Amino acid sequence: MKNIQLFNVAPSVPKELRFLETLAKNLWWCWCPDAIELFRRIDPSLWTDCRHSPLKFFSELPPERLVELRDDDGFVAHMEEVRELFDAHVLKTHDGEDVCPACNGVAYFSLEFGIHESVRLYSGGLGCLAGDHLKSASDLNLPLVAVGLMYRQGYFQQYLDADGMQQEFYPENEMHNMPLTRVCDGENAPIQISVPLPDGRLHAEIWRVDVGRVPLFLLDANIPANPPELRGITAQLYGGDQVMRIRQEMLLGVGGVRALLAMGYDPHVYHLNEGHAAFLGLGRIAHLVQSQGLNTKTAFEVVSRTNVFTTHTPVPAGNETFPVSMLKPYFQALEPEVGVKAADAIRWGQAPGADPKEEVSMTILGMRFAHYFNAVSKLHGVVARKMWSYLWPDLPVEEVPIGHVTNGVHISSWLSTDIAALYDRYLGRDWRDRPGVEAVIKRVERIPSEVLWRTHELGRARLVRATREYGERQFKARNATRKELDSIASVFDADALTIGFARRFASYKRATLLLKDSERLEKLLTDEERPIQLVFAGKAHPADHEGKSLIKQIIAFSRKETVRHKIIFLENYDIQLARYMVQGVDVWMNTPRRPQEASGTSGMKAAVNGGLHCSILDGWWDEGYNTDTGWAIGNREDYTNSDYQDEVEAHALYNLIENEIIPTFYTRDKGDVPERWVAMMKASMKMTLGFFTTHRMLREYSERYYNVALDGYDRLTADGGKEAKALVAQRKRLETCWSGVRVQLPVPDRDLAALHVGDTFVVTTVVELGELTPDEVDVQVYYGLADSQNEIVESELKRMEMAEDQGEGRYVYRQELPCQRPGRYGLTARAVPRGRDWSSTMPGYTTWANGA
Repeated sequence: MKNIQLFNVAPSVPKELRFLETLAKNLWWCWCPDAIELFRRIDPSLWTDCRHSPLKFFSELPPERLVELRDDDGFVAHMEEVRELFDAHVLKTHDGEDVCPACNGVAYFSLEFGIHESVRLYSGGLGCLAGDHLKSASDLNLPLVAVGLMYRQGYFQQYLDADGMQQEFYPENEMHNMPLTRVCDGENAPIQISVPLPDGRLHAEIWRVDVGRVPLFLLDANIPANPPELRGITAQLYGGDQVMRIRQEMLLGVGGVRALLAMGYDPHVYHLNEGHAAFLGLGRIAHLVQSQGLNTKTAFEVVSRTNVFTTHTPVPAGNETFPVSMLKPYFQALEPEVGVKAADAIRWGQAPGADPKEEVSMTILGMRFAHYFNAVSKLHGVVARKMWSYLWPDLPVEEVPIGHVTNGVHISSWLSTDIAALYDRYLGRDWRDRPGVEAVIKRVERIPSEVLWRTHELGRARLVRATREYGERQFKARNATRKELDSIASVFDADALTIGFARRFASYKRATLLLKDSERLEKLLTDEERPIQLVFAGKAHPADHEGKSLIKQIIAFSRKETVRHKIIFLENYDIQLARYMVQGVDVWMNTPRRPQEASGTSGMKAAVNGGLHCSILDGWWDEGYNTDTGWAIGNREDYTNSDYQDEVEAHALYNLIENEIIPTFYTRDKGDVPERWVAMMKASMKMTLGFFTTHRMLREYSERYYNVALDGYDRLTADGGKEAKALVAQRKRLETCWSGVRVQLPVPDRDLAALHVGDTFVVTTVVELGELTPDEVDVQVYYGLADSQNEIVESELKRMEMAEDQGEGRYVYRQELPCQRPGRYGLTARAVPRGRDWSSTMPGYTTWANGA
């Protein structure tokens, strides 16, 4: 049928309860326990059936129930309490002031956002981190806006066939039941932006989702202005082929910048959550050229010094590349509107000196458009610097300009209501507003051990119930027999040690490591005196057949008659199931192949609920682990043989479970409480509350990157871009003149073989600067302990002072060095551009001492 006019009929809410509509349309409710309980008490059963979606909930709620609630004084009083919280945490700042606008603040771009299970715009950890980022930005009242895509289907939904093989389907998102507001102009017409493609223009409209104080804007290509073949660009997250991904990322990057500008936002700093958003650099250049009259080179200096780039994975598949022949037409389509030549854009996405035919890396392109780069854990920072060191070939690996901001989690989003109540009671009700305060965190010790243990047992019992309910749905979907359906009712024991594993099923995460010795595992699972049980969940990418085979192996093992009540794989892992698991397991297990796990925030979510972490020392656990908070599988070993590594680490895991985890759990003292276990729970909670939170993470981003970049933007654009234009001139001088810089080997003023602790000596070096001046160059002595390969391993830098102008561009530099501790040392000298303006430039300008 054609010419159908669509319309929505909203529920009729009594005016006394109209705040419920406001609350339902702002996702702040999903991390406010009082707001969640407000919805739940209306109709607990319906609330569960609607998967905690307020708009769907109200659309199915009988109208007479709302009338009853209007006349229920207790409910109205509860609603007013939530309204006061909403006003304080959404409409006002902590100081009672109106929320500051984010028009000139920070724009956060991500291809996915995991905020709540009712808003399916995420696939896994990257999206959940982005969602937690927005929630903490709201709580901290940071001037931040976010941009993503409005997927009509989102990420795939998972089910398993009779053989245990993953299958996928893509149900449509019920947009009318999502808290979306179409963004319109002053005449109430939808605001529309467009991006040029090789075969025409891609148009998009904008939806707004309020995440507390933070607006999230989503671009939607499924509109009449687009031909049918373009409307599907925003259909699926991570769906389609490479061309689809390019178009999605072009819309996110260039279209996202244009959308913000069309709505009156002009962020001065942009944060790229992975290389997916790399095209935004081109959009920003175009804007600065058009709005401030800068040329493209000057605009590039501004953009590249006010962008923050976060890399999330060392795995090659997570760092997208595209063939030049595929990307070139898209850059050519942008060229007339952006002013950047396609050849330059392609070169920016390739390593310095690379073959022109080499594929374009979205990670490299994103880093070209940024000045601030970070990995997501301390270990990942080490890995990332080594991984990307070839982009700065003249720098020692430790100086590669990639820092780290360790990920965290938004505590209120993942904390069980029961544990939250304990925190309120023993830490003080304002603990959420004082994250990381040591005096508050120490109060965890005040929680009586028995009270904490019984509260944790409630979470485990909920997980067991959820496991049976999920399992029953799975069995029914596969037309299970009555006997099989009856058997699911006895799956799991609410008192047994419960170990959880849930994450994306990629081969490097080694989900089946625990199955390596199936007989040994079976013996553990069938121990009647000290029982354990395993719950698995997670999705494999539709194209990852190896990942799917891992799921199939787990299913095959779980169907063994001897263990089928002790192990289960729960389908269609999402945020709701994640909450059940992180709030209910005793042990959260993680078995990645080190060092390929950049962070792994799911373990933090379990830890804050009192779950203990058992993991390879990778990602966040490499810096979070100590013997009081959990267990380490292995000891940071490196292996060249993967099969041997699996054997060794599986054996280590079995040993931990048999000799440490099980005995600690089942050693009960007075009151049937495992005192040592509960002590570890408290240590785990304190560790997470003290450091592994997105509140701490956002403060680090603000202090180290956002605030510095915001100040930099003001400086660079002042006086018609005077400072940015000076940088253009300086870049040209460096590109032209740096090749003429020469540094001679440093010469000491005494015998280096006769030095003792407490001595000092002076080194001098002759430097030829060519056409550059001493004001433009820093000469440094680079020294430190040397290893057996004569490489400096603990380097220090000291700036050398110019001692003599020998004329014709030759200068003598000197510096005194102290001998502070014994050892074998090395030293050399180098020249670099003065200041930090060029510290992140690829490949950089560094000239090392190279003989007379």
